[in-house]
Amino acid sequence: MEERKEKRIIMFPLPFPGHFNPLVQLARIFHHRGFSITIIHTSFNFPDPTHYPNFTFRTIHHHNEGEEEEEDPLFKPDGSGMDLVTFIRQLREGYADPFRTSLKAEVGGGERACCLVSDVVWGRTTEVAAEEVGIRRMVLTTSGVASFCAFAAYPLLRDKHYLPIQDSRLDELVTELPPLRVKDLPVMETNEPEELYRVVNNMVEGAKSSSGIIWNTFEDLERIVLMNFSTEFQVSVFPVGPFYKHSENILPTTKNKEDHVTTDWLNKQDPRTVVYVSFGSLADIEEKEFLEIAWGLRNTKQPFLWVVRPGMVQGTEWLESLPCGFLENIGQKGKIVKWVNQLEVLAHPAVGAFWTHCGWNSTLESICEGVPMICTPCFTDQRVNARYIVDVWQVGMMLERSKLDRKDIEKLLRKEMGEEMRESCLKWKDRANVCLSKDGSSSKYLEKLVSHVMSFDSYAFAS
Repeated sequence: MEERKEKRIIMFPLPFPGHFNPLVQLARIFHHRGFSITIIHTSFNFPDPTHYPNFTFRTIHHHNEGEEEEEDPLFKPDGSGMDLVTFIRQLREGYADPFRTSLKAEVGGGERACCLVSDVVWGRTTEVAAEEVGIRRMVLTTSGVASFCAFAAYPLLRDKHYLPIQDSRLDELVTELPPLRVKDLPVMETNEPEELYRVVNNMVEGAKSSSGIIWNTFEDLERIVLMNFSTEFQVSVFPVGPFYKHSENILPTTKNKEDHVTTDWLNKQDPRTVVYVSFGSLADIEEKEFLEIAWGLRNTKQPFLWVVRPGMVQGTEWLESLPCGFLENIGQKGKIVKWVNQLEVLAHPAVGAFWTHCGWNSTLESICEGVPMICTPCFTDQRVNARYIVDVWQVGMMLERSKLDRKDIEKLLRKEMGEEMRESCLKWKDRANVCLSKDGSSSKYLEKLVSHVMSFDSYAFAS
């Protein structure tokens, strides 16, 4: 431990909550094992460093920012029809040089830096910078292994004409990637289709050339795809998740007034009766979809807790699309909020089902808390996750966006609230806990990861 205090890990997250949060959880794990942590973060979505007193933060500004640090409008996605492919390209182009400059300054500082851990989506953007300063680079993959393998298969999927996706083939099985169907492939709507392939290829190649891949998953959950990945790619893998369940991440939380109100409401509900609904931090929905969800939830007569982010419904501020008197009509049976502490909600005994967009963090958290899912994926890896939730892990049911009809919603929610999937969910919860135990796979991989990082010489690449 004393030796590690002289070693520092530099981390570079992608500036979205679904990517930043697991990186911070991993940072806590490293810090608990004696490493000091420096986080280089973009000026876009820059976090409040006072929330993370154990870490040093460095801000980098994209090359279009002026002396007054005003953000370029291109770096202000509003959540409405956002082209994520274009945005990722802008992030890479805008922050590549500032990152290189910042990394050079950090590695040249007094305290020795032993490695860089960057989000895999940055791709080879960080590779050149790391080589220039002679520091080893590992990548954090905030998706599951199955979805990463689907991204890695893009060249094959194009050769076999699965991509671009054709409406006539949506339900066709992708025989090279079972159990995926064509409609499950991780694509994004974009005005730059060729750029999507470049972004994905850059990400995959950056992972393959790294000194190791850290995954927020556990071996039992994705054993087969992990084995397939290890066979195909000659790179060290460390499935040490779920990050949030490691002891150093189980922290006392400071509750605000809204948290207390939500908890008080949940405390009044019967065990396993509440439908928790949240579609993540990026997805947006059309007004007609929003209304079908609202009526479907109301008509089940089940208690529900629904997170509606401001701006989530296209063309609206928040809840103004709801019919007059809707909120009064549901009374205490339903609760609509702007934000919740999702981990606390999923762990609450009143929650009986999670209606989710199937982002990887939400998927993993629901599995680890033993809560069955209703899957409405929106884009990219969410589609892969949903297929695995339904067909492989058997802890949820599918409700596609194209079928968001209030009657179908009501029917599926009633079925989901039964006990059929509960046993399977609890088995996975137990397996996650076993992986985190002293002799479990995640604990063993974590020790290997620490040893791996300790073996790096920060100037091994220096010329």
